[in-house]
Amino acid sequence: MRKSFFLTLLFAVMFSIVRADGGMWLPLFLKYNEAEMQSLGFKLTAEDVYSVNHHSMKDAVMLFGGGCTGELISSQGLVLTNHHCGYSYVQSHSTMEQNHLQNGFWAKSKSEEIPMEGLTVTFLVYMEDVTAKVLKDVNDEMEEIERQRIVADAIQKVIKEATNGTTYKASIKPFYYGNQYFMFVTETYSDVRLVGVPPESIGKFGGDSDNWMWPRHTGDFSLWRIYTDKEGKPAKYSPDNIPMKPKKYFPISIKGIEENDFTLVFGYPGSTQQFLLSDGVDVVANVQNPIAIDARTIRLDAMKRQMNLDPRIRLMYSAKANSISNGWKKWQGESKGIRECNVIAKKEAEEADFQKWVNSDKDRQKQYGSLLADMKRAYKNYAEQTRVSTFISECVFGPEIISNGVHPYYRLLVSPALRAENGIVEENKSKLLGSNSAFRESYCPAIDKEAFVELFTYYFTKENPDMIPAELRKYVLDEATVRQIMTALWDKQATTAPYITDNEKFADFISKATQKQIAKTSNNELIKIYKALFDQYQASRNKLTPTKLQLDSYYRTYVKALMEKEKDRVFYPDANLTLRVTYGQVKGFEPADGVEYNYYTTLDGIMQKENPDIYDYKVDPKLKQLWEKKDYGRYANKNGELPVAFIASNHTTGGNSGSPVINGEGQLIGTNFDRVWEGTMSDINYDVSRCRNISLDARYFLFIVDKFAGAKNLIEEMDIIE
Repeated sequence: MRKSFFLTLLFAVMFSIVRADGGMWLPLFLKYNEAEMQSLGFKLTAEDVYSVNHHSMKDAVMLFGGGCTGELISSQGLVLTNHHCGYSYVQSHSTMEQNHLQNGFWAKSKSEEIPMEGLTVTFLVYMEDVTAKVLKDVNDEMEEIERQRIVADAIQKVIKEATNGTTYKASIKPFYYGNQYFMFVTETYSDVRLVGVPPESIGKFGGDSDNWMWPRHTGDFSLWRIYTDKEGKPAKYSPDNIPMKPKKYFPISIKGIEENDFTLVFGYPGSTQQFLLSDGVDVVANVQNPIAIDARTIRLDAMKRQMNLDPRIRLMYSAKANSISNGWKKWQGESKGIRECNVIAKKEAEEADFQKWVNSDKDRQKQYGSLLADMKRAYKNYAEQTRVSTFISECVFGPEIISNGVHPYYRLLVSPALRAENGIVEENKSKLLGSNSAFRESYCPAIDKEAFVELFTYYFTKENPDMIPAELRKYVLDEATVRQIMTALWDKQATTAPYITDNEKFADFISKATQKQIAKTSNNELIKIYKALFDQYQASRNKLTPTKLQLDSYYRTYVKALMEKEKDRVFYPDANLTLRVTYGQVKGFEPADGVEYNYYTTLDGIMQKENPDIYDYKVDPKLKQLWEKKDYGRYANKNGELPVAFIASNHTTGGNSGSPVINGEGQLIGTNFDRVWEGTMSDINYDVSRCRNISLDARYFLFIVDKFAGAKNLIEEMDIIE
């Protein structure tokens, strides 16, 4: 067992002051990056960013909802994050009569702020390396399943010890595939209220067309407020709660930014996979992404056709389309970047060099000799299982009638009915009626029929016939014939029990049907197709789980060996939705031959993109009037332009949406909201020449709040540095 040696090696590598391009750094160890940060223009210290002894920047940064970042910007608990991070919450409080999504919303007093049930924000209290505690009973000889059990038990014990007698929560997450473990002790607030959001024409300007693209002109922000009880502690919503009095909040700089200025991004990046073998990259670029992109194109086309015809459907489907399109656009850029940067070939070269290093030493041959070969064998199974799972999850569960209708109907009623469990059937009827009623409230059958027909046609004509369940291969026909069959199958559902496409008949059938009548519907053709594919999906996932577990075990050894091989290289841990710091500089870039992008955009660019005939490019009349008068107030740059967004070389990913972008003096200069399309492969391969994060310029955010919305009450509570 070489655990103590490895931990010594790991810390030596992590704490090297030599930095590779990119990196998502644990703030606990930022002192080892301090010298380089200061050489780039950072005027503070690592202790100002993260400290357990005094208030620091980490006290002003939060996990917003379940997967975004937010930051405190006033002494009264005011929170800034992205428009798209709060999108679904704003939609849930919008109606055609009070359409906050389309028209925006601004609370002119705290009494007008809107409570958001279910929305929480979580702050890090402290983090701690607990590797020794978690791995104390682990050794290299034990089976992986046994190792997982011991680790899980140890994690629960450490968490209990850390949180016992407190109101805090804690989580322990693996780093470097389980070579190291950190505990994150947190505090969550559940009374969060909407304060302000710009209209969609500003907050989502450019829509899907501009998503992930540069130049960008989206005013992607929203404002919220955290409330506490009168003692300043987290509390459920109450009209008696008071605005939070934060330990730390960010002052906002409107002094301007220049190319090469230092920037720091603080937030909760979701997931990266920098250690993937070439085989893993190939699965992403050539298996998962193509299937998912094609399937989501079908769904988005169906949605947009109806959304463009009816404003009610647009309101109903905006959040759904937004959720689907984000990954859809990102995966296209990711695959493109992988191809253009020859990532697979680079990985293959690295693997060849690794194997050469292994073969040059007998001890290494004994320890790592077959590692790459074992991993590549595992990837053959992984690729096949991933293909099956992706096709079924994206195509079969893409139609809402399957995911929200057939699936719960079968699980709650048909399955127990076939087992003659009449009591469970009757008990589950009310559950299904309730969930079905909620589902139908924001459901458009015209959208779903098109999605259903086209997705199932795509599945039966594009999937390898050998991968399709034997009983369904009768549907493997030419595209026109499959489309005709699927159209007829949809239409038939309205006249065949359980009448799944006719909500009134479906609800009536559920209410009145006996256990035997429900069991008989298992012969419905649509339900038979669903059941065969769901069974295959479950079987594939059951195979995929141990395959992934085995790969994780291999990667744990591979990363350990890499660190042993490359002692002078900095290995930052992959993102896993824990608090990280990344830093870089404001920089333009050249995405292609003869193309050069400036580092910032302005309001002039919004007017250049204006197109009243395209929803995503409509400009609010008041914004246009302010532009015509050049009424920018103190928010214009030195050239008299109104900045909108800027790009920098910070290594970000999903979860960094809403992250504060900080200058060298610790002041807020922007809010991160995206990456450039050409650099979305940064989750796998960060290339400093083309990877850029996109941020909303703080001056545009303040301009919208001040000059456009006239929300002087909000401007007055912020510390604005001129």
